[in-house]
Order: sequence, then C-alpha cells, then structure tokens
Amino acid sequence: MLSEPRSGRLAAWGNALFAGLISPDDAVLAIVGEDAVHRVEGLPGEPAPVGLTLALGRLRALGATGLRVALPAPGHPLGLSGPPDFNARALDAEEAVICHGGALGLVPEVHEAGPDGDVHVEVVWHCLPVREAPPADVPSLGEAERELAEALREATEVLTRLDVAASGPVAQAAIDAYRARAERGREVLAPGYPGRAVRVLELAQRIGVLVSLAYENGHGGAVSASEIAARAQVLRPVERTARRAQVAAYNSVVEERERQ
Repeated sequence: MLSEPRSGRLAAWGNALFAGLISPDDAVLAIVGEDAVHRVEGLPGEPAPVGLTLALGRLRALGATGLRVALPAPGHPLGLSGPPDFNARALDAEEAVICHGGALGLVPEVHEAGPDGDVHVEVVWHCLPVREAPPADVPSLGEAERELAEALREATEVLTRLDVAASGPVAQAAIDAYRARAERGREVLAPGYPGRAVRVLELAQRIGVLVSLAYENGHGGAVSASEIAARAQVLRPVERTARRAQVAAYNSVVEERERQ
C-alpha cells in the first residue's frame, strides 16, 4: 500500500470525467500516471483492446454512471459483488473497478519490462460481467474515519511495545519519499470528491505505509515466537481497516449520489 492502487486512479478520475469536471485527456493522463500505456480488453462491441478514452466513453454509453473500487484480499472480498469468476480474478490482482450501472467490471493485468530504473509498464484492463448488488464490506466515510483513528492508536501502542514500528534509516527514507509524493501532488483524489474523503484516503495511505514497512522490516525487535505472532495479529486488522477506508474514500462520490 505504499502507492495508490491503479483501480483508485481509474475510479476517481473516471468519476470526475463522468461528472463533467475534467476533460477526457486530463482524465487519461491522471489515470495512466507513470505507466506507459493503459488499454481495455473485452469491452462489449470491441473485438480488440482499446484506449482509455474510448473505453470510458463506451462504458458510459453502456450505462455506467459511476465507478467503484474493490480491494479484495484472501478471506475478505472487499468491494466485490460477484460473480465468482470475476471475484477470483479481482482477488488475484488484489484490486478491481466496478461500474455502477452497466453490470461490468475491470481488472488490471500489469506487464513490466526493462532494467531497474527504466521499467516500462503496460496495463491491460480486462472488462468482465459483474453482478449488480451491494459491494461487500464497504463502510461509510464516517465509519471509515472512526475505524482508522482507533486502529492507528491500537497499532501504534502494540508495535511500539514490540519495537517493530517503522524505524531506522530505510524506514525513514520510505516515509520521506511518501511525504514528498504527497506534497508534489496534493490532488489525492480527483475534482468532485468531498474534503472528508481526501482526509480519510490520506490517513489510510499513511497507515498503509507503516504497515508495509513493518512487514518488510523482518521481525524488527520481536524476537520471540509470541511477539512475532502478536505483531502479525495487530497488523492484519490494521491493514484491513486501511483497505476498507481507501475503498470508502474512492467510492464516496458514487455512494453520495445513491443517497441523493
């Protein structure tokens, strides 16, 4: 969770495009980001992969009025609604975009080539049928914000006691890099999202950085089997809470539209 999911960029900027707040070119530029190119395969009526501009326009013509994010993990189908084939593919990718209206979903397949420091990334979004049903386990923004605050307090206390909180030069460099990215692009979400969604997403991403670093730093100061188990026990629900909050933030525009 050190960087935003591609499904988040597609949903956020796609929603801004659907709302008429940005141009197609600006939407595609933001979605692609540092990747080389994105294409969509399996779009109804298109025998071959197409570019994002055409794909977003076609999805809207097919009935899509908004885009939701799913960030599933084993045992936690977060944001998914079926069918099983789509869920399995989304779980393998650990992310997906669900069209609100149109009964379609998009799962990314990432292809990388080239040496370190000069990696060429191409993304193919596979368009598949989805079940139109409420997404699994997605909280409201208010619920997500409360859960994040509680999870952060609990995790900080336990990880500090076990001496496995992010620390040391490598961890600090990663945190500094995250902060630099955040400062370079203050638009964490696309135009049209409420300020509360931005706050929730920023906090969820910061917590995701800490969780990732805690996993990547080996066992840290947790030297006994019981301490290692305690660390894993506290990290799992925190990571789950951060993913739920990210989904709530990305989906907030669609959820608000439904309430109205």
